[in-house]
Amino acid sequence: MNLRVNNKLKIPTNEIQWRFSRSSGAGGQNVNKTDSRAEILFNVSESKTLTPYQKHRISIQDEVKLINGSICIAVQDKRTQYQNRKLALSRLASTLRELLKPPPKKRRETIPTRSSQRKRVESKKKLSEKKRRRQSKIDY
Repeated sequence: MNLRVNNKLKIPTNEIQWRFSRSSGAGGQNVNKTDSRAEILFNVSESKTLTPYQKHRISIQDEVKLINGSICIAVQDKRTQYQNRKLALSRLASTLRELLKPPPKKRRETIPTRSSQRKRVESKKKLSEKKRRRQSKIDY
């Protein structure tokens, strides 16, 4: 079963590595005997499905911490390994989806229009007039 990231990108299962261990935290005796914590590893630098541009986009992003060129996601939220595996796959897909978004357009600097300048000055005058009316007129 391939991991579907978006309409154009599907990652085959042979590029995803799994590691399982005992999860920490509360859970009673069940925690001591089941390997319910799931850790997913996706090696970005050695992936055959990603284009060089996509690899570059992922590597320059600050949000993701690449460990030896791999994205590592560990999940221990649920009680069963199956649920943690499903959650790890969905988190990997959403992470890749966010990282491969096109960069936002650069903002072009513009000058404010005359009407916007006039409105700004008028609102400032109204506010100052309101504050002036609130002041007491008593001289000491």
